[in-house]
Amino acid sequence: MSLRGEPVELQATLPDGREARVFVGVPDDPYIPRRELDTVDVEISFDGRVAAAVNTILEPEQDHEARLLAREIVAGLESGELEPTAAAIEPLADRLPS
Repeated sequence: MSLRGEPVELQATLPDGREARVFVGVPDDPYIPRRELDTVDVEISFDGRVAAAVNTILEPEQDHEARLLAREIVAGLESGELEPTAAAIEPLADRLPS
């Protein structure tokens, strides 16, 4: 399994009631075939609009780690400890989840 074809997508309900989609996977790029992309992104979106996006240190084959990262982000968003911003999720994306 690879994050190229099967990204991790989870839902989070923020303390204010908004529903967020957390995506961890290889993003679409209209200029580069997906099979050639090695970048794994984290995106947080509301109603189909991306509110925050950052690159991670993950490789496309690290689906287990991507699931851990997505769950960690969802937990932080739902508890209110994590804001749905690139600045807030970047430190999590820059390390391997434990």
